[in-house]
Amino acid sequence: MASADLRKELDCSICLNIYTDPVNLRCGHNFCRVCIDRVLDTQEGSGVYICPECRAECQERPALQRNITLCNIVGSLLSTRPDQEETGIFCTYCIHSPVSAAKSCLHCEASLCDNHLRVHSKSAEHVLSDPTTSLGNRKCSVHKKILEYYCTEDAACICVSCCLIGEHRGHQMESLDEASEKKKEKLRNVLQKLTTKREETEKRVQRLQERRREDQEKAASERERVTVLFRDIKRQLEDLEKRVLSEISRQEESVSDLIRQLEIKKDELSRTMRHIEELCNMSDPVTVLQEPDTGDLCDTEDRERHDEQVNGVGDLDVGLISEILHTLSDTITGMTIGIYMQEATDILQDLNTGEYVDSSYGMTSNYYGNSWMIQAPPIIYKQVISTSRFSSGRHYWEADVSSSVSWRVGMCYPSIDSSGNQSYIGNNNRSWCLDRNNNQYSVIHDSNVIQLPDNIPCDRVRICLDYEAGQMSFYALCDPIRHLHTVTATFTEPLHAALWVGGGCIKISGRVRSSKKIS
Repeated sequence: MASADLRKELDCSICLNIYTDPVNLRCGHNFCRVCIDRVLDTQEGSGVYICPECRAECQERPALQRNITLCNIVGSLLSTRPDQEETGIFCTYCIHSPVSAAKSCLHCEASLCDNHLRVHSKSAEHVLSDPTTSLGNRKCSVHKKILEYYCTEDAACICVSCCLIGEHRGHQMESLDEASEKKKEKLRNVLQKLTTKREETEKRVQRLQERRREDQEKAASERERVTVLFRDIKRQLEDLEKRVLSEISRQEESVSDLIRQLEIKKDELSRTMRHIEELCNMSDPVTVLQEPDTGDLCDTEDRERHDEQVNGVGDLDVGLISEILHTLSDTITGMTIGIYMQEATDILQDLNTGEYVDSSYGMTSNYYGNSWMIQAPPIIYKQVISTSRFSSGRHYWEADVSSSVSWRVGMCYPSIDSSGNQSYIGNNNRSWCLDRNNNQYSVIHDSNVIQLPDNIPCDRVRICLDYEAGQMSFYALCDPIRHLHTVTATFTEPLHAALWVGGGCIKISGRVRSSKKIS
């Protein structure tokens, strides 16, 4: 208790830790030099300096005197227990002041400092270990003897009595050190594997972080592009709205102007009619005859002209308004191109470029103005690719597959084999395709099949290519459009549109220009 009280007297009342370079004030109270300097700095400018301990006041900043005696006491205390803060285990026999333990005796179940260790028994039964508080765990719970062996069959630490007369008799034994080294070796192997796995995980995290940064940059770019696009669309729509409303107002005003003109004309006619009536009621023939002739007031052409004006403004000029509204279609078309990608035109065969497939095998092709119909008998399997190639940019093309139960659509390199089973798109590393067979949908590349769900409303499909991004995407053109799968690759050659028909027909949408048969 006295030692504990002495220890408390060595604590600074400001930081509550043991003194560091202790100094004292005039009132006699001690503090760490750094602590009291900080307190006095905060009191600067207040006109008075106050001791944090006794509240004694001083008009001038007090001079700090180093307490040499207290410095020596603190230094001696710290030097006598350098490891106390590290282990926290003290000698069992040093009851007057805490002294760090150097060893623990498993037999005595006690911890000893260096001084008590010198006089401790050196007999074999007194086993010393590093300082520990769990001394009871080092003895056999049955025989109360020190654990010296390891039973490999029961995976348990045992004493010598367990080996000779206990339940572990006859079992294979190892010394604790030997068993410990074997387990450490296993743990090192596990640690090595975990280290390798952690490194791999760190690399994956780094790749994902890099991917996230790239995605964030792309997202920022796309966000800016879409914002600018829609801002332009809004501006065009607002301009269009103003134009249409202005035209409606103009036509509305034209009707009002004509009404005002006719009202004036009506008033003029009324005055003329009253004058004529007065002439008709006159008895003096000379006056009547001398009056100017009014027959031109009933001119037929003038009446017809006014009739045409009235008939012409009977309805708004809806045709003119509709013509202006055609701008809306142009705006929406521009929006579609800006948000998606360029149209899939000119990727297949033109009507006059020759046969699409070999008709000797029963394959037929028919051109319908803006699409091709590719048809094959049920037992014939043929495929074609386009002569147009894509080595940059973004493109797409579409196929109506509702009339074929077995088909493949996709893209391939020009170096694809021209014969044999390996020549079919998807069966090699030079092509990618969306496949349907027995109502099962899948994406195939290099004969590796990725199964897709069965319930795909796949009457029409779209194949999208972003060459620079290395992405080829497949979509089902239902309502709404459904994304099926995206292939990511580094394209090393130009790509051609490709399709395979296994019976039935496929209709290729869009204006098509050229293609070539490969099998």
